[in-house]
Amino acid sequence: MTETATPDSLPPEAARLADAVRSGDRRALARAITLIESTRADHRAVADALLAALLPHTGDSVRLGISGVPGVGKSTFIEAFGLHVIGLGHKVAVLAVDPSSQRTGGSILGDKTRMVELSRDPAAFIRPSPAGATLGGVARRTREAMLVCEAAGFDVILVETVGVGQSETAVADMVDLFMLLLLPAGGDELQGIKKGIVELADLVVVNKADGDLTATARHTVADYRHALALLRHGDWLVPVLSCSAVRKAGIDAIWQTIGEHRALTTGNGQRDARRAEQARAWLWSEIRETLIDRFRAHPAVRADLARLEAEVTAGTVLPAVAAHALLARFLGPARGSGGA
Repeated sequence: MTETATPDSLPPEAARLADAVRSGDRRALARAITLIESTRADHRAVADALLAALLPHTGDSVRLGISGVPGVGKSTFIEAFGLHVIGLGHKVAVLAVDPSSQRTGGSILGDKTRMVELSRDPAAFIRPSPAGATLGGVARRTREAMLVCEAAGFDVILVETVGVGQSETAVADMVDLFMLLLLPAGGDELQGIKKGIVELADLVVVNKADGDLTATARHTVADYRHALALLRHGDWLVPVLSCSAVRKAGIDAIWQTIGEHRALTTGNGQRDARRAEQARAWLWSEIRETLIDRFRAHPAVRADLARLEAEVTAGTVLPAVAAHALLARFLGPARGSGGA
C-alpha cells in the first residue's frame, strides 16, 4: 500500500473515481474493483493511488468469511443472511470468488444468478471474481475490493470462498469472523471435514436443518459442540449453530452471535490485533505474488522456463536444480547458483 494521497497528488482519474465511490455510485464501485483486479502496470499505478485515497474511509465494517463443502448451500445462505441484515438497516457487499478452470482460466461467475433476490436489493452489492491461480479460494485482490466496498458505505462485507481446501487460511487472514457451513451428517461423514479448517472457524453453522434432515442436523450440532468444546480463539468459545437457509430459519441467531463476537473482540482488543496481523500477512502475500510476477516476466527466465519445465516433467532434471538455474537467471550470475 502506498502513502496516503492528498487530493492534489492524486491522478485525475483516481481522484474522480474516489469521489464517485465515496458518494455510493455503484457503477464507480464496480469500475474501481475492475481497476484493482487488472494486471496492467498503468492500471496498477492508478489503483494504488485510488486505494491510498480511500484508505482513511475504511475499516468500520463487519468482515465475514464464509466457506463450506460443495453442496452446503453457501449462495442460498448468503442470500437469506444478506436480506436479513439489510432488513436491520445495514448495507451488504458480497465478494464471491468463483473457481477458475485450471485448463482455460475461465470461471463460472454465476453468483448473481444464484442470488437473484439479493442482487436486486439496492442495499446489496454482489461482485463475482475469478479465483485464478491464487490459493485459498480467494482472488488476489479480494482484500483491496473489501476496502473499496467499505469506502462506498457497505458496513457488512461477506467473502464467499471457492470451497474447503488446504489453503483456506487465506480468507481467515482477511476477515473478522470466519464462518464454516456444514451439511447435516453423522459418523464417518464427519471425518470428511479437515480438522485444520474446523479449527480456523470462529463460528460453525450446520445448514439445511429442515425436513427429513432436521434430526440429523440436531445430532450434527451436538457432535460438533462436543468436539469443539475446548476450542477457543482468545476469549471466544467457538459456537455451533444450525439453520435452514431455504426457510430463513435460524438466521437471526447467527447474526446475533456475530454481534456478540464483534462486541467481545472489540472490547478486549482482539479485533484490532487480528487486523494488524492480517495487514502484516497481506504485506508478505503481496511481496510473494509480485516477486512471482516479476520472476515470470524476466526475459532471461522466460527464455529458459519452458525448456526447464519440460525437462523437469520428463524427469531429466531435478526440480531443485531447475529452480536454482532459473533463480540464477533472475538474480544474475553473481547471486545465483547451480546450472541446467
